[in-house]
Amino acid sequence: MSASLDSGPRRPPQTTLRHQLAELRGPASVPRPLDARALAALAANPGCRRRAILDGAGVDKTALAAKLGAPSGFGQSQFAIARGNAFEAKVKADGGRELLGLLGIEEPTAVDLPELAAAGPEGRAARTALALREATAAGRWALLDHPMLALEVAGSPVYLEPDAVVVHPDGRWTVVEIKSFPMVDGAADAAKVGAAARQAAVYVLALERVAAVTDGARVAHSVLLVCPRDFSNLPTASAVDVRKQLSVTRRQLTRLTRIEEIAEALPEGTTFDVVGCSAEQLAAAVESVPHAYAPECLAACELAFHCRERARAADVVESLGRSVRGELGGLTTIGAVLAAARGEEGDPDDPAVDALRRAQALRGEALEAAGCR
Repeated sequence: MSASLDSGPRRPPQTTLRHQLAELRGPASVPRPLDARALAALAANPGCRRRAILDGAGVDKTALAAKLGAPSGFGQSQFAIARGNAFEAKVKADGGRELLGLLGIEEPTAVDLPELAAAGPEGRAARTALALREATAAGRWALLDHPMLALEVAGSPVYLEPDAVVVHPDGRWTVVEIKSFPMVDGAADAAKVGAAARQAAVYVLALERVAAVTDGARVAHSVLLVCPRDFSNLPTASAVDVRKQLSVTRRQLTRLTRIEEIAEALPEGTTFDVVGCSAEQLAAAVESVPHAYAPECLAACELAFHCRERARAADVVESLGRSVRGELGGLTTIGAVLAAARGEEGDPDDPAVDALRRAQALRGEALEAAGCR
């Protein structure tokens, strides 16, 4: 009950939002929690309201895409997951001896291993925050295995679980990312390292919230990336600076439209209940939420094939890539672009139209020369 006379009894806004998201997900569907990888992908495409509401409601996008008739091969194979789990278990075996050795600590007994078990993600996040404060106050090394961190995204809480966090005696906190791709001659695949850095930046952002209320604590902006050395199963490590990724992620997450605003704009009765709805009903529900498809979505979102099909059907230039869309200015469809290039439409003074017509002329000259030869 509220103490204010004019407010009356009112359900807390967060409770109302959770109830609404549960209705969107469906009564028989278990919510799929967001992880750092999904959050990094969401931050990379903040204009996609479709992904924001589906992730916020915990909808199983893999099952949704399959029922829509556009299944995606996005995600790790079971073999890759098993290999990654086996490598992580080896790195953390015997009290994390090999991991601590990569940090220059020869004696594991000098490192505290706090217990982080608690009921539910909220309890685990609170227990992790307490363990971080205690370890910082003690001024000793501490290794937190799979801590739980909390971060608010678009008005909804998200719980994240990094591989490990190391507390240094000077109060510095370092995120540890353990990956199964190899590091050959001290270097790993740049694309995979970049993806790991974006994922780790989300963890750093969540840790900064705890460090802000912990005396003497600071979060390192270099994460420890642990990978197999060459083609063996022996671990090696490299420090990866994530300041650039952290800045981009922080800026993009603040730009995300709040989930309650997206939910309020949905038509009455909209639901993404994969179990209880037909494919036609789900397609209508999905189409009621604007999307921001780009080819980069194919490597980051389970609904990418469905959104690509719709983008191509709508003839929008976004299907060619964000960089192309940025160069074309007011030309929003592929048909308009082709017409402008042929000189049938478009303002000749428009730099984009002028560039298209020059490109069309050069193409014609090249084809004519090739035909002559």
